[in-house]
Amino acid sequence: MIHHLRAAGTSFVLDARGTAVPAVIHFGADLGDLDASALEHLVDAQLPAVGPSSIDSALTQRIVPLMADGWSGRPGLAGFHEGSTIATVGAQHTAALRLREARRAGHSISIELESIPPIPGEPDATALVVEVVIELSAEGVLRQRLTLVNEGSSVYSLASLDATLPVPARARELLDFTGRWPRERQPQRHELGIGTWTRDSRHGRPGHDAAFLLVAGTPDFGFRHGEVWASHLAWSGDQRLWAEASATGHALVGAGELFEPGEVRLQPGQSYASPWLVSAWADDGLDGLTRRLHGFVRSRRRLGERKLMLNTWEAVYFDHDLATLTRLAEAAARVGVERFVLDDGWMTGRTDDRRALGDWTVDADKWPDGLHPLLARVHALGMDFGLWVEPEMVSLDSDVARAHPEWVLGAGNAELPQPWRFQQALDLSNPDAFAHVHGQLAALLREYPIAYLKWDQNRDLLGGSAHRQTSACYRLMDSLRQEFPRLEIESCSSGGGRVDLGVLERTDRVWPSDTNDSLERQSIYRHTASLVPPEFLGVHLGAPTAHTTGRSHELSFRLATALFGHAGIEWDLTTANETELAAIGDWATFYRSQRHLLHTGVLVRADASDPARQVHGIVAPDASAAIFAVVTVAATRDSAVAPLTFPGLDPERKYRVRPVKLGQWPRVLQDAPPPWWSRGEITLAGRVLAELGLTMPLLLPEQALVLHFTAA
Repeated sequence: MIHHLRAAGTSFVLDARGTAVPAVIHFGADLGDLDASALEHLVDAQLPAVGPSSIDSALTQRIVPLMADGWSGRPGLAGFHEGSTIATVGAQHTAALRLREARRAGHSISIELESIPPIPGEPDATALVVEVVIELSAEGVLRQRLTLVNEGSSVYSLASLDATLPVPARARELLDFTGRWPRERQPQRHELGIGTWTRDSRHGRPGHDAAFLLVAGTPDFGFRHGEVWASHLAWSGDQRLWAEASATGHALVGAGELFEPGEVRLQPGQSYASPWLVSAWADDGLDGLTRRLHGFVRSRRRLGERKLMLNTWEAVYFDHDLATLTRLAEAAARVGVERFVLDDGWMTGRTDDRRALGDWTVDADKWPDGLHPLLARVHALGMDFGLWVEPEMVSLDSDVARAHPEWVLGAGNAELPQPWRFQQALDLSNPDAFAHVHGQLAALLREYPIAYLKWDQNRDLLGGSAHRQTSACYRLMDSLRQEFPRLEIESCSSGGGRVDLGVLERTDRVWPSDTNDSLERQSIYRHTASLVPPEFLGVHLGAPTAHTTGRSHELSFRLATALFGHAGIEWDLTTANETELAAIGDWATFYRSQRHLLHTGVLVRADASDPARQVHGIVAPDASAAIFAVVTVAATRDSAVAPLTFPGLDPERKYRVRPVKLGQWPRVLQDAPPPWWSRGEITLAGRVLAELGLTMPLLLPEQALVLHFTAA
């Protein structure tokens, strides 16, 4: 049978006729309502000719690509049965599979494949079953998950199980991301030539240099133009994303968990389920992908109102005392903060970053009455309370490590993994270690009215099993969320080392980077938001001089940057002057009044003719309003700059455009502003704003102007 899934202008066609592994015929533009006969003609029209010096049948892109079907590229499944006498290539062999069953239910297809026995009619000691689930969401987002079942009589050592998706020949430009601490998700592009482009992550987390989102598209695609296909692996551990083009004319993208040799060994009857591969297609550039992906994420994780928070880290670091933190809480409440988050330094013996991780009890010397006096003051000021934790980590100088050195990840090896930030990982796959951490966190949550956990992870694993550690972390988060259903969790991983849809299934916020430098944050937000909706992205107003770069910015630039996302403050407000506090208060009021728009709207990013001038914004779902930022990240190319366009508005409606003053106007260098600026506003049709644009004041470098659009 040929299966055709359709949603939101997208079609997925799978040829599951006969007993061969089903072939993916199309994922892309909607093909319309096709009956069985039309689908057969469609599939036949896509089958290639059989060329010389090739297999003697048409090579198609199977849902699990294998050498047995003529595919000589990277296989979807690799591994071996230990002790098997079947000839192997190296230490592995790739099974031959056939279709056992394919079922469709609504917008989902379930496929069951079985291995072909080496001797027909004889019991198969190396029998395998691969189950594939394919779902097309209402937003046109495709999900795939593969489950491998060992039905043989010996252990199966799994090397890889990757979900794959073909892309057409016209998709010959690749975009993915790289980075470092604290400069995550920096884009990189290149042509997809013959061969394989592979991005491996062996950090025990996606890492600051994670590929994040692999996009294949027509040449020179941008935010608002080009046909594009994107894939993301919803997993927080070691992983591999790849794209491959063959001289046969076939191309595909794939992703799966990355294993160390022997890490996943399936006993007879055991199974392994891969992470979900999340894919999307659009014919209107990266913003088209983002629109689908944001809708998909929001449909699965409905968030409440995103409270304006203050995090204490860059305000006090480890210097915790009640008087200092009380003054900070009072300053926070004065400017309109709604959540006060106490960061690292509250635990027993935690005076610096070299000790006490893993001892999740309140320090009696710093807090002789516990955290109760601070919480009482925070609540009296009208704020709720959050707390920093790092449950997956341990200091060797800690009570728990001294009592249970065997709980340290890698303790059974000749040497522990290299220290990282003076700490090691706690082996959460050890049931006793898991129970210890869960018990201490649950005790805190029972004793104190904690609304929010900032959950950190400040090192790569560099040892142990990333598969088991990541799975255990997920179980710990899930267990706490089930026991404390109103608890919110932020995923921080020394900044943006763990930003993925796997962790977002069980958290309410990610911290994209440890930098609060507004210039760096502009780029990080611009690209992280390609996948993650703004309401999940933490962004903070930092101090005038960023401690990660030493770069200083004016308050207006920092406020404009911190507006777009789940806003917060990470600055010692007791050092701010009255003018600054008033400006922050006005910004906080504007944020609270507009957060429904900022956190439910459609993200748009204009393609810039001058890379120094960037435009991004949020348009209401009904296009009745929008908030845009015009940002100069460097000196402009031209002295008299051209009008800027504002995409995503309703072309038939007129919009009143008004600048928003955040403390002070951005710094300019001009003899006179554009004529409309002196009037304070202008009304233009959405079509004019998108096609011709609007002139702007001549902003100096590292400045930002916020504009509020309302439909007339």
